[in-house]
Amino acid sequence: MIIHVVEPGDTIYSIGQKYNVSPQKIIRDNDLSNPNSLVVGQTIVIRQPDVVHIVQPLDTLQKIANIYNTTTIDLLQKNPFITNSSVIYPGDEIVISYKDEPKRGPIEVIGYAYPNIDRSVLYRTLPYLTYLTLFTYGITETGELIDINDEQLIEIARNYGVAPLMLISTLTKEGTFSNELAHVILNDMNVQNNLIENILETLRAKNYYGLDVDFEYIYPEDREAYIQFIDRLRNKLNPEGFQVLTALAPKISSTQPGLLYEAHDYKGLGAVSNYVLLMTYEWGYTYGPPMAVAPVDKVREVLDYAVTEIDRDKIFMGIPNYGYDFILPYVQGVSRADSVSNVEAVEIANRVGAQIQFDEVSKAPYFIYYDSSGRQHRVWFEDARSILEKLNLYTEYGFNGVGYWNVMKYFPQNWLVVNALYDIVKVI
Repeated sequence: MIIHVVEPGDTIYSIGQKYNVSPQKIIRDNDLSNPNSLVVGQTIVIRQPDVVHIVQPLDTLQKIANIYNTTTIDLLQKNPFITNSSVIYPGDEIVISYKDEPKRGPIEVIGYAYPNIDRSVLYRTLPYLTYLTLFTYGITETGELIDINDEQLIEIARNYGVAPLMLISTLTKEGTFSNELAHVILNDMNVQNNLIENILETLRAKNYYGLDVDFEYIYPEDREAYIQFIDRLRNKLNPEGFQVLTALAPKISSTQPGLLYEAHDYKGLGAVSNYVLLMTYEWGYTYGPPMAVAPVDKVREVLDYAVTEIDRDKIFMGIPNYGYDFILPYVQGVSRADSVSNVEAVEIANRVGAQIQFDEVSKAPYFIYYDSSGRQHRVWFEDARSILEKLNLYTEYGFNGVGYWNVMKYFPQNWLVVNALYDIVKVI
């Protein structure tokens, strides 16, 4: 795998010539919507085929997989242009293997999605996932679950060998986390018992693989109660074959102040959970000053602390699949950034004629432009380089896997990089 950074004068044709890869393959792999207009500074992922199968009449993906002693999922991972495993055409070039891509080892990948995810995005993403976490079941103050429309998604995920995870949170209809609701659940045993029974019943009935718990902004005085709740969940669910994962705020010390952090006890919650997800993103956020969403230097601080409290083989490292368009000057309490997909960010740069820069401290791309009102914008997002830097951390620290918030927008370069470097684990 090669990550090419576009320079002035580059074209898809010249890039293809440089690496001896067809322009058509580069366009398809990177899902370039405007291949004739590249942005200086944008990344292009190049994968050089080694063994290629030319589709013959009556060939199916399963038949081709059998010929080369591989799987249809492996072929989907290596050939992202195939958006429907049942539809391939004579003359299609199916890559069986790539040159110079030694694998670093296994990786487990979580993708978070809402039930309304575009099905075409879902089908293209599932080959690269180990788990699909559906966000989110709500909770009432009596321990009842607020249902979501998830049956079809669970079935689709399992058809791709992806384990579906149920998620519960204290998120309200207004989109904020309720510490009052969490307090009731964590301290009223009747409510908690009812909730746990409802969770178990839903896991069984809907054929989920496990449970993801995301309680945020918990009162500091509920710190121990939260540990006990997760412990009770695991003790109840594990004998039934269900795993429990707990989402943790990005802390750098056990005494870190703030409502987001104080009740998230890394050592205590790490001990009682099967796995944890470190939510290592949102340094740059909607109401904050312009900066990278997940600066590698800041992420590393969280990881350095986490490994002193939690077993590395329990940890999933969070990775953002989005960016923000910030308007300057930043005014605290007034400014509000717009969320953009990583693909959309490059399209904006193309439209406004900006050049993409790469910050060597945060290891993230950004660009600056001015709108029609003369306001300066700074857009921070993710590209192949920043994803590689984050995956390097995963390898360096020896974690169990990574988790993407979220997979609602297709990010082709991310999956090209992941597939080139790792063997994606399937647990079902």
